[in-house]
Amino acid sequence: MDIAYRLRAAGCVFAEDEAALLLAEFTGDALEDAVARRVAGEPLELVLGFVEFGGLRLAVAPAVFVPRRRTELVARRAIRALPAGGRLLDLCCGVGAIAALVASRRPDAVVLAADVDPAAVLVAHANLMEFGATAEVANMAEGLEGPFDVITACPPYVPTAEIAFMPREAREFEPPAALDGGQDGTDLQAAVFAAGAKLLSPGGVAIVETSRAQAERTCERAVEAGLSPSVGHSKALGATVVIAGA
Repeated sequence: MDIAYRLRAAGCVFAEDEAALLLAEFTGDALEDAVARRVAGEPLELVLGFVEFGGLRLAVAPAVFVPRRRTELVARRAIRALPAGGRLLDLCCGVGAIAALVASRRPDAVVLAADVDPAAVLVAHANLMEFGATAEVANMAEGLEGPFDVITACPPYVPTAEIAFMPREAREFEPPAALDGGQDGTDLQAAVFAAGAKLLSPGGVAIVETSRAQAERTCERAVEAGLSPSVGHSKALGATVVIAGA
């Protein structure tokens, strides 16, 4: 049976594109196994073992958050905000997507990624090595030495009560801790801004992904930490960020 047909029947919206990717990566029994995994609901990126992000091919792993394309906006803003030879810290780094894209475009910068999850840091370390960046296990600002010119983050920002309505791929294959942002979705955002207040250099900025609906509350969290926020959007990416200056 045609692979695209099987994927479409399983509910894959971009069945033809996914079929092309699977055919490019697998043959024979491995292809059949990959298609079966996708039909069963496993995220395409986990089946492939990688995600495309800003033109980079980055490794992913089970039980580690898969970066979304919209998060490229955080990296783009960071690339522009970094001064020559600047230092960037990517918190809640997951597989290190933001840090990898920044390091690939700004070889002059010092880039460090950090996450509380050791499994995520292992994947991030592998993704960052070729760009001369590093990753380590850390809980927000604990044990990290500043100052940094830019702090980036895509922390969990789904309100707890809304996780049950997320797509099955996220609910069943990604760790709850990588999705749950607390009652209004901004608890981890607040922690990032608090870390920024401690670790940012004067004039530095924290760039944090949020949603359009949550942007006002995210800005309030930045103000609570003593930072001065503004909001940025990308219609093409469907993305919203808050840029908070020290």
